[in-house]
Amino acid sequence: MKHVKTIGLACALTIASVGAATAAEIKLMTGPQGGAWVPLGGQLKDLWEKAVANLSVQALPGAGIANVRGIEEGKTDVGFGNSISTVDAIKGAAPFNKPHTNVCNIATLYPQYFQVVVRIDAGVNAIKDLKGKGIAAQPRGNTAEEITKQLLQVNGLTYNDVKMSFVSYTDAVTQVQDGHAVAFTAGTTIPSSAVMDLASARDVKLLDLADQLTAMKKLNPGYTLNTIPKGTYPKQDKDVKVIGYATHIVASCKLPVDTVYGMTKAIAANTATLASIVKDIAALKPSAMAEDIGVPFHAGAAKFYKEAGITVMTH
Repeated sequence: MKHVKTIGLACALTIASVGAATAAEIKLMTGPQGGAWVPLGGQLKDLWEKAVANLSVQALPGAGIANVRGIEEGKTDVGFGNSISTVDAIKGAAPFNKPHTNVCNIATLYPQYFQVVVRIDAGVNAIKDLKGKGIAAQPRGNTAEEITKQLLQVNGLTYNDVKMSFVSYTDAVTQVQDGHAVAFTAGTTIPSSAVMDLASARDVKLLDLADQLTAMKKLNPGYTLNTIPKGTYPKQDKDVKVIGYATHIVASCKLPVDTVYGMTKAIAANTATLASIVKDIAALKPSAMAEDIGVPFHAGAAKFYKEAGITVMTH
């Protein structure tokens, strides 16, 4: 009887171990409470668990830089990221202290737009015209503040050459309204509520940044050129090209190919659902998901894109 019990226990353990092997659990780091990444992560969790057999997704709070670090250090498997800071991680540039080799791209989800808004009466038609003038940017360490610094840099300017304020969007609008600044910078989706608020009180325009992309990409290959369509803001009578970057999904390069393939396919098949959180995702196509932002793709994502007729750079 003791021998039979031992055999039965061994069989039970074998069955249990097989079950554990076939039921994969992954961690998904999203964003801080109050942001779009938390509800978007909830949507992805549901879609992925339905699309990939035996997959269980644990959604956790996070932030762009922390998520990328977490993947590299094995603390999470998947996370949201901002393309330009993920590129810094791949290179080992600040704020990352070493090249990150276990971070792979899955898909770009939606664009962010870096906007330089100037008063019509300021006589500013290009970045170099801001020399000696007041600029309101986000607090130091924010994405738009870093882009502001780099945009000045490629035009031969530093913060010492202008009159900088590092403030909230609300305070930036106030500063431009009352004349303490002639311009403010913003990194947001469109239309930006801050730009709308300012445009309702003052005549302003967006600077076209098309001629800045080549120099900016030398600093960070994650930069792209995005278009703000005419009519997005009051009195905007033509399309404006601005520096862009993207919210994207990154993952551990060690995740199984078939798992990531299923996750990528689920994103492409459910853009309408995801657009209930971020409306720009409604128009997302595989070609945009596979955009080269300077981060190598996971082999599982590459498998999906190959089926869609798209070749991507892999890890």
